[in-house]
Amino acid sequence: MWLAPEEVLVANALWVTERANPFFVLQRRRGHGQGGGLTGLLVGTLDVVLDSSARVAPYRILHQTQDSQVYWTVACGSSRKEITKHWEWLENNLLQTLSIFDNEEDITTFVKGKIHGIIAEENKNLQPQGDEDPGKFKEAELKMRKQFGMPEGEKLVNYYSCSYWKGRVPRQGWLYLTVNHLCFYSFLLGKEVSLVVQWVDVTRLEKNATLLFPESIRVDTRDQELFFSMFLNIGETFKLMEQLANLAMRQLLDSEGFLEDRALPRPTQPHRNISALKRDLDARAKNESYRAAFRLPGDERLDGHTSCTLWTPFNKLHIPGQMFISSNYICFASKEEDACHLIIPLREVTIVEKADSSSVLPSPLSISTKSKMTFLFANLKDRNFLVQKISDFLQKTPSKQPSGSGLVRKGSIGDLAPEVSSAPQEASGQPTSPASRPQEAPTTSQSLLKLFQGNAPIEDLGAKGAKEKMKEESWHIHFFEYGRGVCMYRTAKTRELVLKGIPESLRGELWLLFSGAWNEMVTHPGYYAELVEKSTGKYSLATEEIERDLHRSMPEHPAFQNELGIAALRRVLTAYAFRNPTIGYCQAMNIVTSVLLLYGNEEEAFWLLVALCERMLPDYYNNRVVGALVDQGIFEELTRDFLPHLSEKMQDLGVIASISLSWFLTLFLSVMPFESAVVIVDCFFYEGIKVVLQVALAILDANMEQLLRCSDEGEAMTVLGRYLDNVVNRQSVSLPIPHLHALLTSGDDPPAEVDIFDLLKVSYEKFSSLRANSIEQMRFKQRLKVIQSLEDTAKRSVVRAIPGDIGFSIEELEDLYMVFKAKHLASQYWGSSQPSILRRDPSLPYLEQYRIDATQFQELFGCLAPWACGAHTPVLASRLFRLLDRNKDSLITFKEFVTGMSGMYHGDLTDKLKVLYKLHLPPALSPEEAESALEATHYFTEDSSSEASPLASDLDLFLPWEAQALRQEEREGAGNEDIQEKGGEQKTSPPDCRHYLQMWAKEKKVQKDTIKDLPKMNQEQFIELCKTLYNMFSEDPMEQDLYHAIATVASLLLRIGEVGKKFSGQLGRKPRDSAPGEGEPPAPGPPQDPAQELQPPAATEDPQAKAGGDTQLTNALQESQVASEAGGGEGQGSPSQRLSDDETKDDMSMSSYSVVSTGSLQCEDLAEDTVLVGGEARSGGTVDNDWSISFEQILASILTESVLVNFFEKKVDIELKIKDQRKVERQFSTSSDHEPSGVSG
Repeated sequence: MWLAPEEVLVANALWVTERANPFFVLQRRRGHGQGGGLTGLLVGTLDVVLDSSARVAPYRILHQTQDSQVYWTVACGSSRKEITKHWEWLENNLLQTLSIFDNEEDITTFVKGKIHGIIAEENKNLQPQGDEDPGKFKEAELKMRKQFGMPEGEKLVNYYSCSYWKGRVPRQGWLYLTVNHLCFYSFLLGKEVSLVVQWVDVTRLEKNATLLFPESIRVDTRDQELFFSMFLNIGETFKLMEQLANLAMRQLLDSEGFLEDRALPRPTQPHRNISALKRDLDARAKNESYRAAFRLPGDERLDGHTSCTLWTPFNKLHIPGQMFISSNYICFASKEEDACHLIIPLREVTIVEKADSSSVLPSPLSISTKSKMTFLFANLKDRNFLVQKISDFLQKTPSKQPSGSGLVRKGSIGDLAPEVSSAPQEASGQPTSPASRPQEAPTTSQSLLKLFQGNAPIEDLGAKGAKEKMKEESWHIHFFEYGRGVCMYRTAKTRELVLKGIPESLRGELWLLFSGAWNEMVTHPGYYAELVEKSTGKYSLATEEIERDLHRSMPEHPAFQNELGIAALRRVLTAYAFRNPTIGYCQAMNIVTSVLLLYGNEEEAFWLLVALCERMLPDYYNNRVVGALVDQGIFEELTRDFLPHLSEKMQDLGVIASISLSWFLTLFLSVMPFESAVVIVDCFFYEGIKVVLQVALAILDANMEQLLRCSDEGEAMTVLGRYLDNVVNRQSVSLPIPHLHALLTSGDDPPAEVDIFDLLKVSYEKFSSLRANSIEQMRFKQRLKVIQSLEDTAKRSVVRAIPGDIGFSIEELEDLYMVFKAKHLASQYWGSSQPSILRRDPSLPYLEQYRIDATQFQELFGCLAPWACGAHTPVLASRLFRLLDRNKDSLITFKEFVTGMSGMYHGDLTDKLKVLYKLHLPPALSPEEAESALEATHYFTEDSSSEASPLASDLDLFLPWEAQALRQEEREGAGNEDIQEKGGEQKTSPPDCRHYLQMWAKEKKVQKDTIKDLPKMNQEQFIELCKTLYNMFSEDPMEQDLYHAIATVASLLLRIGEVGKKFSGQLGRKPRDSAPGEGEPPAPGPPQDPAQELQPPAATEDPQAKAGGDTQLTNALQESQVASEAGGGEGQGSPSQRLSDDETKDDMSMSSYSVVSTGSLQCEDLAEDTVLVGGEARSGGTVDNDWSISFEQILASILTESVLVNFFEKKVDIELKIKDQRKVERQFSTSSDHEPSGVSG
């Protein structure tokens, strides 16, 4: 590429001059290309270690005038081809002009101006975002692409100098972190190390320090363990690696690829080594941390933060901390964890003003809200800028509008609608629903608990009532001191009150505030009502599961023993499934939602469910409960840390996996008495998952002695079950609800009752060292393990689902699956232009989740197919793809892929020839490749009717065709299923079962058929087959013998076809026209109709359109056949014609051998030659429609040639092909770095 001219003082150090003229010098870096010796090795090592730009551009062009000692770089190149192009341009366009100048300074000025002009012209067409990355970084990205063979779509995020430990020897080099890969390159004194690891393959990533590896990063995959050390900033590197691995896991989990954030503001002065992507990822990490800390909606973006102090009126102190500002919120977090947390929604702000500064209170800022609260911040570094920022955000905040009249957005939680007029209620702390609307049930306006428990005065409940009254008073005092509603000061005092239990009357309100659900509810007025309206009457798999579980949701509670509570639960769950189809519905959501409905109206319960599923318990309720499995892994890890003796016993018994899922998924609601479990839910909404883990550890600790004495899993489960049944809440004022679980664990000697508040107190005393950030760190580590474990399970499930007669071993199938999956994922990395259908649907069965298109299949076919066909390989691959793509969606599943591979690798000579034979008949042979006459057209239409059937088996592809009667039944079955689907209901599991049963039954029936059912091949299809065979043999060691054998066979088959034509001609033309082929039964009436429709274009127009090329080659073959028969050589040609292979290829003699060989070449190469050869052909040049050959005839002919039999029966090891494919995948560029001097890059 052209470079802005820079001065070079020492031109010849480490460079070799290859070309020169009076004004320019072309140089090559020592050590690049052939030779180089010790100097070359040293230079190469220096380039890698010092990150020299010569590593990526080993060629350069310098400008120099005769009397000057100063050189100027004007161009560089990564390959000889690139630099030669620049050199030729300079010679052709500048040399003559420069020779006119007298003054050398003018020459240099002119050259520099010209080069700057070229660069400016090139940059004019660049995309604007390309300028964000600094030049040094772009150079590193080019280097990475060249070194590891990555496409343009693979973006470099950052690169670091480090050492890779190969054995006990550290190799100094460069670590490149891209969006989808981790790459490392080192070159030390001729020893080259090149590593490429996909992030989706990483199973473990951790930072550790040992004596052997001081402060290193460990990266594990299924195959290897890698250690990297000697980082300048190991913390930054590890954090970035974590983020990239997390993105990859997210991609495996729900197929979300990485999308660059275009909304990020551009830096005024970009750092010289930081890419836009790195800034993007850093911003994402900060946003996630910010949202998690303050429980904000999922689309809130942190704009900035600054240190300051906050005046807290409740204790008359200025508390130091950080102020965070985003587009809709101002938040404050104290340096001390529990001192103070504050959230101020901008929709609540009325006044922002700068107060007078003083020595006691420098740079103060006062913010007032609608609820008559004023917050005083001080010690702000850049107050004026901050006030301007807040003012800008306030202008964008929707103004107050009448209740319910605002625009209702239809998007996700991030779409903010104008606020509802609910500020007065926020001030008083009483959450109210948005504008009233007609609903079938009265549950929209109040919680189910109020409806079914009545309003009996608390005083009537005695001591319990008095305790409840005291709790309420404590909270009202707290509200008076610390504020009420969303702007409340949250301190250690707030946590104390939560731990003592939230009173029944305030529970719904505080859940909404602490979870952040209130913010989403007031910014989306009418959203829930709209969802209910849209989802009512809609049927899906989720709604079916919801209906099944409705009556299992707290059946012991009176609120869910009648249609009122059931209907409310149905509406909330269905609305959520409609809002988030990725999750839809998962068991355990019904139990949690029923409790939410007891303490809030429908809309409040809905938004609490949103907060729970999408923010507080991420990935808990998807179809693989990944989040719960991740936290289960954390629980096991914490058990090892806090209760090491018990941990070993629990692992032996396998108890933790059994108990923890039900504990976490339902927040103890399904395993503990309701009035006790709801206290844990109180703490959960305030503290998050940390409380659930603490309580789980406290339960194990309390039962340690009994658990250590247990001999099996059942006994341990009983111990824990009985303990949990007896966790009581003696302060509860609600009616006692019988706990159904207790019936299963009751015994003669019931354990002592445990007060829930005592259990919570113990959990905080013993296990309070848990921190939210350390839990997130553990979540990352466990997520890698869980998702990779699920991927391994998926792989085993897919492999088990492949029929046993495929022929591959389990290990081979697993390797093929990994190759297939990698190819699919590559389409998500770099196939942004691919159709969205390529995105994996995790809700599909494992067997159908990963799919590839024709281009990807061609790449895999080229690497894995046992038949190397040279330039003809893509043609054969596309034919096989069409044959495998039964449903015509231009994508194939793993099962179809393996079926295709098996047809080529396994079975005897007959089976392999059968595959080859079918690849030269429709539908594999496209109409563009071969326009056949009536017989092939008829076969195509007849076959396409079976293609449309959803009951067709994949294995049927390479087995003989079914009888027409069975196909007719399938068509009828398919029609019935279509009618069912049009009826408005989606297919449910029973039809799916029938579908698979019929598939399996059909597979068994098909195997009884014989090769006689294969249709005949016409002349043009036969020529295509000859071409394929010719290309197939071109790389074989027995090439000459195989060419000779196939020439013999082709000649014989041509004669057989001619004889068959004469024989059928004697029987009369009429019957042949109506039959699909000689020896084939006539087709039934109905299938003939589509054949009649397709006949005109296929049988009349196209053959005439193809008067040249293959058509004339056909005539040439016929003519040559006559000539060879006249020679009397049994189709093998006379001795004079049996020349060496090379002579035969060049000579256009009329022997059958030479013509078949030549005819087997690609059409485009032969078009002109075949016209000459076919010069004696009869006028018209159309395909001989009466000529045909059967599979049995081809098989019998090939069996006469032992060399052909040996070729097809030769075993090929697919494992070697898979290994080679993995090596070639992205490593092709490592060898190009030391290219011979004549080779282009």
